[in-house]
Amino acid sequence: MSANASILGLSGPRLTAAEAAFFRAVDPWGFILFSRNVDNPDQLRGLTADLRDAVGRNAPILIDQEGGRVQRLRAPHWREYLPALTQMERASNPIRAHWVRNRLIADELYRVGIDVNCAPLADLVEAQTHPVLRNRLSGQTAPIVIDAARVCAEAFLAGGVLPVLKHIPGYGRASVDSHKSLPTVTAPADDVLARDFAPFVALNTMAMGMTAHIVFADIDPHAPATTSPVVMGVIRDQIGFGGLIMTDDISMEALSGSIADRAARSIAAGCDIVLHCNGDMDEMMAVTDAAGDMTLMAQARAAQALAQRRPPVDVDIAALAAELDVLLS
Repeated sequence: MSANASILGLSGPRLTAAEAAFFRAVDPWGFILFSRNVDNPDQLRGLTADLRDAVGRNAPILIDQEGGRVQRLRAPHWREYLPALTQMERASNPIRAHWVRNRLIADELYRVGIDVNCAPLADLVEAQTHPVLRNRLSGQTAPIVIDAARVCAEAFLAGGVLPVLKHIPGYGRASVDSHKSLPTVTAPADDVLARDFAPFVALNTMAMGMTAHIVFADIDPHAPATTSPVVMGVIRDQIGFGGLIMTDDISMEALSGSIADRAARSIAAGCDIVLHCNGDMDEMMAVTDAAGDMTLMAQARAAQALAQRRPPVDVDIAALAAELDVLLS
């Protein structure tokens, strides 16, 4: 039987009886964790095991552990990382430092049972990029961003963690925060295809990606990428991305309509999986009802992604931590 076409959050650091029963009944494809779910390494290992026990399989467990402001595992139990753009500007060898940093992050995640990280970001820094996104990015030019995203993904995979490319097809021109309102890009389609979408073309063989809640007015003025069949067609056909596509969090205010409407429109547009993050039980019920079971194509893409899960390649973590300190000194 197919899993539900959803990735769901939960309310706190321990799985409640009600959540366990709900997850067992609806069988979401995976789970996502946030700071509210994190206390210490032992607690987190127990939580990830409990989530997998609830659905009776080795379900993927996701997190946003980019470093900087978007970092769910923090001191004193885990290392604090610079924002990506700050590190790229400071490091004596930016690409090597980016690999080392993300190999360390993968080690921290793998040790607590988290096997998917929602990174790398391949959006480009623009003059108008909103501060909520800007320092999470790697640079202003496609070659730098492509190289940084590629080594990030390689480092995760070497550490036993799957990467998620985001935000497809490009969020760098957004001048508003999509958590609060809907960004609209008015640049001509040829311009965004040549610049914004270029990193995603170069990285189109990655196994998983996450959409951007953003309108490209010259491509589809009526809907953001997440719920636009036109933009999803561009992602599949022109960008050439063949991997599993999950939505960005559909509870973000960039999207309109009820939670159920958002989920249904995302699936109808061509997304494989609906991501819902806040752990609200009523909303999760609506999402899972609207998303339905994964399609056969979504199942095939998911299987291809999960086939990349491997035990970590042996590495001296202490030596890598020391190397990163030197690269950033």
